[in-house]
Amino acid sequence: MQRKLIHAALLCAAIIPGLSLPLQAEVPPYRDKSLPVEQRVDDLIGRLTLEQKAALLMASSPAIDSLGIKEYNWWSEALHGVGRNGNATTFPQAIGLAATFDEPLLEEVFTVVSDEGRQKFFEASKTGRVKRYQGITFWTPNINIFRDPRWGRGMETYGEDPFLSATLGMACVRGLQGAPGQYPIKKAHACAKHFAVHSGPEGTRHSFDVDVTERDLFETYLPAFKALVTKGGVNEVMMAYNRFRGIPCAANSYLIDTLLRGEWGYRGMVVSDCGAIVDFYGKGRHEWVPDEVFAAAKAVHAGTDVECGNVYSFIPEAVSRGILSVEDVDRNLRRVLTERYLLGEMDGVHLPEKPADFIEGKANRELALKAAQESMVLLQNRGGILPLSGKERIAVVGPNADDAEMMWGNYNPIPLYSTTLLQGLRGRLGDIPYERGCGIMDARYAPDDSPLDGLTPEQKEKKAADLGISIDILEKYVRRARVMKESFLPDVDIDALLKKLEGIDIVIFAGGISPRFEGEEMPVKVPGFTGGDRTTIEMPSVQSEVMEALHRAGKKVILVNFSGCAIGLEREKASCEAILQAWYPGEEGGKAIADILLGKVSPSGKTPVTFYRSTEDLPDFDDYSMKGRTYRFFEGEALFPFGFGLSYGNFSISSPKVEGGSVTVEVTNKGSMDASEVVQMYIRRPSDSEGPRLTLRAYKRVSVPKGRTVKVSLPLSDETFSYWNGKRMAPLEGDYEILVGNSSRESDLRKVSYTYKGEDVK
Repeated sequence: MQRKLIHAALLCAAIIPGLSLPLQAEVPPYRDKSLPVEQRVDDLIGRLTLEQKAALLMASSPAIDSLGIKEYNWWSEALHGVGRNGNATTFPQAIGLAATFDEPLLEEVFTVVSDEGRQKFFEASKTGRVKRYQGITFWTPNINIFRDPRWGRGMETYGEDPFLSATLGMACVRGLQGAPGQYPIKKAHACAKHFAVHSGPEGTRHSFDVDVTERDLFETYLPAFKALVTKGGVNEVMMAYNRFRGIPCAANSYLIDTLLRGEWGYRGMVVSDCGAIVDFYGKGRHEWVPDEVFAAAKAVHAGTDVECGNVYSFIPEAVSRGILSVEDVDRNLRRVLTERYLLGEMDGVHLPEKPADFIEGKANRELALKAAQESMVLLQNRGGILPLSGKERIAVVGPNADDAEMMWGNYNPIPLYSTTLLQGLRGRLGDIPYERGCGIMDARYAPDDSPLDGLTPEQKEKKAADLGISIDILEKYVRRARVMKESFLPDVDIDALLKKLEGIDIVIFAGGISPRFEGEEMPVKVPGFTGGDRTTIEMPSVQSEVMEALHRAGKKVILVNFSGCAIGLEREKASCEAILQAWYPGEEGGKAIADILLGKVSPSGKTPVTFYRSTEDLPDFDDYSMKGRTYRFFEGEALFPFGFGLSYGNFSISSPKVEGGSVTVEVTNKGSMDASEVVQMYIRRPSDSEGPRLTLRAYKRVSVPKGRTVKVSLPLSDETFSYWNGKRMAPLEGDYEILVGNSSRESDLRKVSYTYKGEDVK
């Protein structure tokens, strides 16, 4: 019957001119999924007002109900887990992941991170509002070079070497984004940041103007970015706060047009760091343009697509004043909307939902444990004191022994499950004694009591209203101040401590620093620290004094050092039998440390940064020249070199041989325990006196059973011999030395001479 009625209606429409029937509403092109994305984007841009366009170019992108566009926020974090968005699996801090030298592991880790992030995004999408930290456009990895151990944000990076930063950064991108074509829509965005030439100090980043030689720029600061763009397929690049050669990075046409979109052929999105466009005109900042209107115009014109901030609200005024063209606005918006369609966000398309127990589920926590185990670097093991048998008389001392929050690092999730060092050891050894012994810092430097502490609920409500913040934010400030104060334990009594430790043979000292002291623009100013950066690299003296007292009392001290950076451990090297660098190891860190100390797992991590002897080894923090910095240019003797890490195995690596486009060595484990080693290949160009003394070009993590030998091949390619040619990095024919071993220290390397002629390795 219904079909007959429709047929009759169609017949009437054919007979009666002008009669139209609303049998099916016409779908506008921008909502027609059958059309190419480019056509849909062009149609949508033609329907938007200039004010709406400006709004869609801001990180906090509002809903436009008349066009069916939902609210979306571009800012999400995934540094080592889905950050700032409730609970999620918390993997080791990025610098700890770097210490694994394990690309497949990082790809696996970030596959889990994006899976958890996608699931959280799916839940948020049900509300129709995807707010900050709930999206699938993750502003990670941080691939800036960790050029100076004083930089507080260095823990967010993959270390001081351009090649390592590039390979691990690409593994992160592969994990977050998935392989091209793997899914019907893009799984997520990764974001290479901060472009370019930023690695502290944090306190001056809003006004600092960086200039470096062309060689330092292309040899050290840019390779990781170029790799992620040209080989890694990264979907976003974030511009740095600083100026580069006089021009703020987010308006720098040389960085964005000449290099990024020009030479490197980048077609993805460019985003600003948060508040960076304000720096263009802000008093005491760059003061580069007179006001917000010019700032918006400069950034949009240069090609910064999304602003984290609200200066882009002045785009319409910039257009009306004739200092910005609508064509520039549309060009940037075209890239932004294209990505929203490709991510499935505009059409409400999602990947299959994960099980309810997937986020921080058992398998994900097991992966976090594996990552933490591989991240541990054994720096010292005098007399083979490790591994422990578990039968020794052991006590735990130190300010970081039972602090789960410290282990989470920064830009972190808040995990439901955490195992501290003390909990990990007690889970294996029973109720062993624990004494905190001291704080991270001397009590005399403790901050005053917070004026917000001790307020009644009514007083808190009034205070929050006066400050213009929510009660939740106020409570966060109160808690942060309280926890920070607890880092300064008063009345360190060595005699009382020693009395409590009578009969104890071995003290596991959980020391180091904390993300409460190092990080991004932090309100910290105590001896050795300022604003999240450090002014000295040595261990806080109160901890050193306690360890020395334990040593003098005949205790064998094993230092487990928690930090996001290299600590100057010259003093501790003398007072400790063993030193284990634990970084900030994530939610399973305590179990991983116990596994290492008790020999369930052999340590296999390698230092992704140089451990200098003292602050005196370092050039001026503000000097961005690479001279005297990192293992590649440091002329002194490092305390622990880049690429260094001891094992419970006993490895020997044969002399390298060049065989058919690769370098081969044999790795033998003469020890009594199965273990993993990281074989590292460096090159040197002896004729280049201005170049790096050696530089990493390949590495491979390999498991070797006890008593066995494994052959390892490291590939040679044109890129292996990419060297400074006076203008750019390019394959350069000539004589080289190829050095292979298990650290960057000369005595740990064996070399072979090689003449690169180009055609040999193609």
